[in-house]
Amino acid sequence: MPAAAAPVALPESVDEVLQALADEPEAMILAGGTDLMVEVNAGRRRPVSVVSLTRVRELAGWSRDGDEVVLGACLTYADMERGPLAALVPALGQAARTIGSPQIRAAATIGGNLGTASPAGDTLPVLAALDAVVETAGPQGSRRLLVGDFVTGVKQTALLPGEIVTAVRVPLRRGRQEFLKVGTRNAMVISVVMVAVVVDLDGRTVRAGLGSVAPRPVRARSAEAFAAEHADWRRGAVASPDVVARFGQLCAEATSPIDDHRSTADYRRRAVAVCASRALARVLPPEGVHGDGGPSDE
Repeated sequence: MPAAAAPVALPESVDEVLQALADEPEAMILAGGTDLMVEVNAGRRRPVSVVSLTRVRELAGWSRDGDEVVLGACLTYADMERGPLAALVPALGQAARTIGSPQIRAAATIGGNLGTASPAGDTLPVLAALDAVVETAGPQGSRRLLVGDFVTGVKQTALLPGEIVTAVRVPLRRGRQEFLKVGTRNAMVISVVMVAVVVDLDGRTVRAGLGSVAPRPVRARSAEAFAAEHADWRRGAVASPDVVARFGQLCAEATSPIDDHRSTADYRRRAVAVCASRALARVLPPEGVHGDGGPSDE
């Protein structure tokens, strides 16, 4: 006989979610379900019960709060990929557009991407580069953690028992942003390498987040410092193509990739170097080079 279906709770507020988890500590959280249902269908998970977040309105949508945007945990990629939010945080919009099919993007959520904490999670390098803060709620109250502290390992997070992600606070940075991704095909693919590069003109910093190249999202600190040191902040450019190439190499040196069925570690390092160089050339183009990283026709 087939196994009985797990009971599903449908709370309508965060407080009701926390109560449902207190009543059934082994329950699984369901937001978009694009990760969970794959594991259930493959037989890797057998939930005893499910707490669905689909009716919790306070977890949906996004808002602007001063110099930050606040993304509800159930904000979908379809809502991130275009429109006002993509204009405010371009790298996040670029990352959202690379994820799955339109049907997947209509269901998958940013909170789910964080909760799954896969090294290949597409939003994670962007959020890391932006110093985004994850907000949680649980039996002990609310907390705020930097994304780099929230993700603790491969599919591991700092969430405590009975705690959930409620929102992500993303600081707004004035300057260009770029997200690049390498996969085994052009669409609907798990990433082999991801690079997010963000320029903060006010802080005069360059920020680089890397994904699929370590157990957790990586900030390439040495590369960031090198690019900032060699940037012409008045012109919004870097001194030469040599700076671009060295930035890519420093990003590659910040990684600790593995060999797996999608790629070798050596290929991942090379792909990071190429993607990071291209991204920097687009956000801080060197003299004689257009913002797309190609040679000038002038």
